Amino acid sequence: MDNTFNQDQLHRPLTGSSDLGTSGREDKVLRQLTEERDACGVGVIAHPKGIASHDLITKALSGLTCLEHRGGCMADQDSGDGAGVMTGIPWDLFQDWSQKEGITLPNTRHMGVAMVFLPQDGAARNKAKALFEQHLKEEGLKPLGWRVVPVNLEILGPQARENEPQIEQLLVESPSLSGVELERLLYLTRKKTHLDADRSGVEIYIVSFSTRQILYKGMVRSVILGDFYLDLKNPLYTSSYAIFHRRFSTNTMPRWSLAQPLRMLGHNGEINTLLGNLNWMRTREVEFTSPVWGDRLKELLPLTNRSASDSANLDNVFELMVLSGRTPMEALMILVPEAFHNQPALDDHPEIIDFYEYYAGIQEPWDGPALLVFSDGRYVGAALDRNGLRPARYSLTKDGYIVIASETGSILLDESEVIEKGRLGPGQMMAIDLENHQVLHNWEIKQQVASQYPYGEWLKAGTHDLAELPWNTHLNLDEKTLLKSQTAFGYTSEDVDMVVQSMAEMGKEPTFCMGDDIPLAVLSSKPHVLYDYFKQRFAQVTNPPIDPLREKLVMSLQMRLGDHPNLLDPQSRKTTQLRLPTPILSEAELSTLEHSLLKAREVSTLYPVGESLKVAIDQLCDRVDAAVREGAKVVVLTDRNMTPEQTYIPPLVATGAVHYHLIRNKLRCETSIVVDTAQCWSTHHVACLIGYGASAVCPYLALETVRHWWSSDRTQGFMERGKLPKIDLEQALDNYRHAVELGLLKILSKMGISLLSSYHGAQIFEAIGIGEDLLDLAFEGTVSRVGGLSLDELAQETLQFHAKAFPELQGKKLENRGFVQYRTGLEYHMNSPEMSKALHKAVRAVGAGLKPAPTEGLKPAPTEGLKPAPTEGLKPAPTEGLKPAPT
Repeated sequence: MDNTFNQDQLHRPLTGSSDLGTSGREDKVLRQLTEERDACGVGVIAHPKGIASHDLITKALSGLTCLEHRGGCMADQDSGDGAGVMTGIPWDLFQDWSQKEGITLPNTRHMGVAMVFLPQDGAARNKAKALFEQHLKEEGLKPLGWRVVPVNLEILGPQARENEPQIEQLLVESPSLSGVELERLLYLTRKKTHLDADRSGVEIYIVSFSTRQILYKGMVRSVILGDFYLDLKNPLYTSSYAIFHRRFSTNTMPRWSLAQPLRMLGHNGEINTLLGNLNWMRTREVEFTSPVWGDRLKELLPLTNRSASDSANLDNVFELMVLSGRTPMEALMILVPEAFHNQPALDDHPEIIDFYEYYAGIQEPWDGPALLVFSDGRYVGAALDRNGLRPARYSLTKDGYIVIASETGSILLDESEVIEKGRLGPGQMMAIDLENHQVLHNWEIKQQVASQYPYGEWLKAGTHDLAELPWNTHLNLDEKTLLKSQTAFGYTSEDVDMVVQSMAEMGKEPTFCMGDDIPLAVLSSKPHVLYDYFKQRFAQVTNPPIDPLREKLVMSLQMRLGDHPNLLDPQSRKTTQLRLPTPILSEAELSTLEHSLLKAREVSTLYPVGESLKVAIDQLCDRVDAAVREGAKVVVLTDRNMTPEQTYIPPLVATGAVHYHLIRNKLRCETSIVVDTAQCWSTHHVACLIGYGASAVCPYLALETVRHWWSSDRTQGFMERGKLPKIDLEQALDNYRHAVELGLLKILSKMGISLLSSYHGAQIFEAIGIGEDLLDLAFEGTVSRVGGLSLDELAQETLQFHAKAFPELQGKKLENRGFVQYRTGLEYHMNSPEMSKALHKAVRAVGAGLKPAPTEGLKPAPTEGLKPAPTEGLKPAPTEGLKPAPT
């Protein structure tokens, strides 16, 4: 159903939308998570003295019109991606309407107004109204009357008109509540109505429901919003502030419900870590407690929704935090923090650094380029992300107006009247306090927020740093045992010679040519490690990548270990966390971790050869579950000490399966996952493990490989002759870790992400050739447009590696499978010497006027695993009306 209006930003009903951990996955829903983003124009105009006027609304509509170039249109060239305004409630307008209708309104302190999108069908509309009114009465709220919002349907584009809802407003009264208490009750009622409607299939979308502010929005172009909603041209419509927004929706169809502003936010940008934020928020809900909501907090959950846009989910979290007692500025400082490490401007503000450090252990940032304008009815303002990758300029005039917008000049101002103007820098914010009639600038806001509680004292009591320890410089394995271990875990000679050794020597990743001319892992005739089936996603369309060199001050690889306390109550934290400067741990650091203040539990990922991999994974999850319930704050998944009788669960599967098992059982916030594994040697491998839930990785076999490389006579000889840089073993190990760290920063930057803590669990990958059973088990939410590798087939590929090492090693050196460089008889390469020779012969033949030589000798590309496309029942496409191509 494409024209329904559902729970908090939904366009259609969802089945089981509250069950984040279920295995029922719909490609359409999951693709929205990876593709649905906004790139828009946004602004705010306010009168700091709180003077309401219709002139302000007129200026806001003018500013919105000037943002038309930032929005998108559908193919009919008339139906916009969305436009809207958020203002204070125009009580004079409703008083005029109520008098004409013969309705006596009470004191506005005890009133709220709902803006509602309803079905066009009369019976469905009545059903939706009845459901809403039922919940109102259950909460002691009195419906005063439904008002049909006057609109001009004639100016809508065809697509917008086809999907246009019936738009009505409902005025309600509370006999006893007012202010924030009434605002919270309206919020609770709206959430209950949406959840009930979602379960029962009733079509209703409550655009706004508040005692303070109201939203007028729709699937229209910005230039016609004021002409469509006739209220906006009525002189009785007055407000002291207005937020306006023009939406550009990339990779998704526009919807009436997804037009912005949202309930409290207008967003220009992208949340690149969305799936991770949704997962963490869903598991964090278990920890939620609040004196504001008491036992009723559970009625507000689930807070986020997989089928909502990134902006809508951020708005949902932001709204709950504000209504739970935080100011909008404080909530944004927690959700979208500025870069506070190595920032000279913060040297004189240690209390602000303490605030950010404190919440870094509670809430991962919603990361990505963003200009956010906000209002809760008292405060209105704007904030930029840590990179400042969206423009935000402001002007303050003598007559009291302040304008903040993504475009300079969107609202025409007399320059002689402007007394202050500027722009927001990275991580900065600005706000207007409409009650106290103050304009609040960046440092003033942040000092007020950071001084509320003794965050520095709380940090000293609960947060500790993992000390960097010297490297182990002794060989742990002899040459034969090292080779056996490398073989069993899938190393090739290219991995050692071209990746691990290069990183240890140079301190950076090796440089390869662009592109890949070998078959996908699922089509290869050679066994691949599971990481090869995953491809990193990267920034597209309006989302700029980050330069990790130029922007290094805003990027961080810092991670936290331990549990995550209650987000809603700032004084509830009574936990111990360990702060890691890097996710790459040495063996000594791992050992220290296991004896730290945190309760760490080691859990083996080995299992008997011949046993089902699915059974082994289930048993692993059960052991981890038991450990967490017994108080383990860190779980170390290790594959050490493998024997001929035991094989291993691939670490990426083990990590993902445990991660999602803990999410489903509401235990994920109670612990952190550390992976101690031999099957991890490249930056991509580390990124996959962190992206699917690991907080840190100890690549012990890669480190041992570096030690053997440095200690070999060959390497020492090269160093003596000057063919290699002369470095000691500690420097070689430092180089390897540094190379992985630089590689992680590069991966983050490609997606426009600044913090590894935001990348953690965000699953920013596309799987190519992974079967449904494997995705459901360990990679829930990852899209694989091409099916393929099943759980049983993964077990067989893993056993192929194991069988080459046990019981006896089947070679004297590592196998070269030819994945990087072409070798005769190894992996197929599209650009092979044979292909080059054939191409040259063909070019020479054509140049001589001869027929190109046949290419029967060329090896065809492998097609293992490909199924023929179904042709049964297909009919040829009609050709009537087609014109022949010109010759």
